[in-house]
Amino acid sequence: MRTDDWHLTEDVDEFLARAGGFLRSRPALHTTPLSVTEKLRTQPTEGVVFGALERAGEVEATFYRFPARGLSVTSLTPGQADALAARLIALGHSLPWVTADDGTATAFAEAWRRRTGATPTVRVRLRLHRLGTLTPPEPMPAGRARLAGERDHEHLMRWCREFAADVAEDVTIDAGTWAGTRFAEKHYTFWETPDGTPVSMAGANPMAGGQVRVDPVHTPAHLHGRGYAGAVTAEVSRAALAAGAEEVVLYTNAANPTSNALYRRLGYVPLTDFTVYDFS
Repeated sequence: MRTDDWHLTEDVDEFLARAGGFLRSRPALHTTPLSVTEKLRTQPTEGVVFGALERAGEVEATFYRFPARGLSVTSLTPGQADALAARLIALGHSLPWVTADDGTATAFAEAWRRRTGATPTVRVRLRLHRLGTLTPPEPMPAGRARLAGERDHEHLMRWCREFAADVAEDVTIDAGTWAGTRFAEKHYTFWETPDGTPVSMAGANPMAGGQVRVDPVHTPAHLHGRGYAGAVTAEVSRAALAAGAEEVVLYTNAANPTSNALYRRLGYVPLTDFTVYDFS
């Protein structure tokens, strides 16, 4: 495959004009690039590079990369992965990591190792789930769901910091940085006990391409095992469907049997696994 089959741009509107239809054709599988590009349309960021692999007038794959960060890419064959690695190297890119579905990430990591000598190591494997038939917990824990508001901002930031620490996400979350984090654009729901005490939260990305991604879901450690995460996730999922979402998805750590079992009970079905490789 010729490396020049990849069309690169830093203009998100140009990229979506070329590749938006491809991303929307599989909204569950493309949940992350759909959400990222939708945010960048309204909140531009300098230096983001987008790529679309086009053959015979049809887009077959895409990628995006933020400045000084890794590569996020849709499904590729091993040959396509190798061609993309060659193109990025020729342009002077130095990648700290890559994330993609497991087969693509592995093929790209091997191509990058072969061409650069960098050693790829698995950081985490994620499982993407798509909602089938929503099955709320029975019985539900005592309490109710409540949309988080402005008065909850400090509470939200604290719980997002806890969530980020739990999943080893390297991010600073405080009043000064909040607007620039991936947590800021989400809508949040609390599950609270009958006395009004929040005990769990779930976020949801704005709808993009007909899909909504539930993220993050967090319950403080001392409140685990009481059904709160299942209750708030069910409520956020129901609200997404009621708002017209055609697909509702979420990611889990593939190595966490507890969360994977919880979401299956709620009606989420595994779609595919993703892998993040770090390059040393």
